[in-house]
Amino acid sequence: MTAEEFLKKGNEYRRNGDFKNAMNCYLEAIELDPNSPAVEAKNMLENIFNFYNKDAYNP
Repeated sequence: MTAEEFLKKGNEYRRNGDFKNAMNCYLEAIELDPNSPAVEAKNMLENIFNFYNKDAYNP
């Protein structure tokens, strides 16, 4: 598959809430083309993973 195909597949996974497979596709796309738009998609997904709101979670 090409970097663009991995990006499209990753976007589809992301839309369906399957962030793990989306990230894997983005990483494959970046490996094939380091200048791929998948770099930005990966960064956005990492922001989702790193989101923490202490007010929303109170044990």
